[in-house]
Amino acid sequence: MEFASSARMEEDRCQWLRWKGMFVLSESNIPHSGDRLFWCHKSQQCIGPDAKLADDYECNETRPCYEAL
Repeated sequence: MEFASSARMEEDRCQWLRWKGMFVLSESNIPHSGDRLFWCHKSQQCIGPDAKLADDYECNETRPCYEAL
């Protein structure tokens, strides 16, 4: 399976997608760490409200719960 690049973490991602790098204080915007640990802020789980996996590849405009950043 091929995964999207970290570019997905920039402007064209779902506003509900979270990863631990978002909570590290830094002068620059830290991309995700590559550990593949994501969660949905809306559902508070690694599974989104539509019962599908929450990650940088799967959270896209084809899902009903997706909301652009």
